[in-house]
Amino acid sequence: MRKATLYQFSLPMEAGIILRYQRLKTRDGFLVHLQENGRDGWGEISPLPEFSHETREQAQQAAVEWLQQWCSNIRVQPKESTFPSVAFGLSCALAELTGELPENADYRKAPLCTGDPDDVILRLGNLADQKIAKIKVGLYEAVRDGMVVNVMLEALPDLKLRLDANRSWTRTKADGFAKYVNPDYRQRIAFLEEPCKTREESLAFARETGIAIAWDESVRETDFTVEAQEGVSAIIIKPTLVGSIDRCRQLITEAHQSGLEAVISSSIETSFGLTQLARLAHWLTPDSIPGLDTLDLIQSQLIRCWPDSDIPCTTLDKLATVWSHECQ
Repeated sequence: MRKATLYQFSLPMEAGIILRYQRLKTRDGFLVHLQENGRDGWGEISPLPEFSHETREQAQQAAVEWLQQWCSNIRVQPKESTFPSVAFGLSCALAELTGELPENADYRKAPLCTGDPDDVILRLGNLADQKIAKIKVGLYEAVRDGMVVNVMLEALPDLKLRLDANRSWTRTKADGFAKYVNPDYRQRIAFLEEPCKTREESLAFARETGIAIAWDESVRETDFTVEAQEGVSAIIIKPTLVGSIDRCRQLITEAHQSGLEAVISSSIETSFGLTQLARLAHWLTPDSIPGLDTLDLIQSQLIRCWPDSDIPCTTLDKLATVWSHECQ
């Protein structure tokens, strides 16, 4: 017996969350539940506005079509969806159903640092584990970003920083940032994600400043290939934007073979999705701290809660069923 159910959720975001060109007031998406012969598998399908190519409506339609095929034909696995959020959520559900996705999880997080640098330094100084933190740069003047990064690295000699510019700088602004980072500290920048508007400019920046970069947006472009390049230290894998577990595992393998770090990162999934990403990270990238510090951006958790979080949790009975089917 097979049964598939698709639930819809809409959770309130914290005020002021802006993605590129729009304010995100709710985090919307779907939970898929597969059942077969007493076994269960769950997955989250939550395309991210401004970043995912597919809309929520397109994701729902694609998920229902896949689930219909899965229910009606037990001998042939439906083809993987071309929509990354759908492919990832369904692959998680299948991996849970078959027992492929391990239960053990990596709940370590590289803290996402915002606000007053003095407060951030105090908070990071209290970290007992390996001191790795992330800062979004490119939101203010590049020179200010450079000064803040320099102050933090000077104040905490055992701190390593991951920075993310989201391709926001011209080469001139990127150089302005680097100018204010002490050359002696630059090796403690684990990587700067996509500092410039083009890959060529980012590569040149890395070569000339000694500040390592990582590919993020590039990983999701059709012409991208994983390869060892001077100045590149890592690739960032956001499964909701990349695709199925198999696609993520392929990228991780290629990265490791090329001597690059692979970091699994969130796309503002719910606590449900984040716990699955933590399990994926423990399984596929055990030597890298995942980038999952987005739990506090949503005002409610969803069914599966993050350990030691006091954010209230929305239960399954509060979700609407948008599609369900059972067959022998």
